[in-house]
Amino acid sequence: MATLIIYYSQGGKTDLVARTLARNLRAGLLRIHDLKNREGFKNRLLSSINAFRETKTDIMPEKVDLTGYDTIYFGTPTWSGNPTPAILTMIDRCDLRAKDVVLFSTMDGNRADSTIERLERKVKLRGARIIESFTIQTKDKTPEKLVSDTEAIIEMKDLKMY
Repeated sequence: MATLIIYYSQGGKTDLVARTLARNLRAGLLRIHDLKNREGFKNRLLSSINAFRETKTDIMPEKVDLTGYDTIYFGTPTWSGNPTPAILTMIDRCDLRAKDVVLFSTMDGNRADSTIERLERKVKLRGARIIESFTIQTKDKTPEKLVSDTEAIIEMKDLKMY
C-alpha cells in the first residue's frame, strides 16, 4: 500500500508535522502552495474569511494524480476554526473514490474539531473513506516537542497499520 501526505503550511508547524509523519510512515509528501499573498494583518483577516466561506484559491500544484496511492493524508493549519482555502481547493480537485483518508489539523488556539468536521464532509463528498483523524496543538511548542507529539500520535492511533 502506498501512502501520500498532502498538506498546506504557512508558518512551518504543519510542515514539520507532515514531514514527521512521512518519515515515520515511509509515505510520499506533497506540499501545496497557495499563490495568493496571505502575509500581513489585512491578508490574514481576509484569509480567515476565505477559509470560513470555503473560497477557492490558486494553488501549486493545481492537481495531483492519486492513482498509485491507497491511503491519503490531508493536513492543514486551523484558521478561525476552518481548514485553509489551499487544502480545500486541492480536495475539491481530487478523485478520492476508493481511497482511505487520514485527516489532521494543527492549531495555535482551539476549534480544530470544526476543521476536521469540515474536512470530513469534503472528502466524503469526493468518495473517500475516512479511517482516522487527529489534531495537534502547536502553540508555544518547540520543534522537538512537535516531533515527539506527532510520533506519539502515530503510536497511539497505530497509523503504521495503514
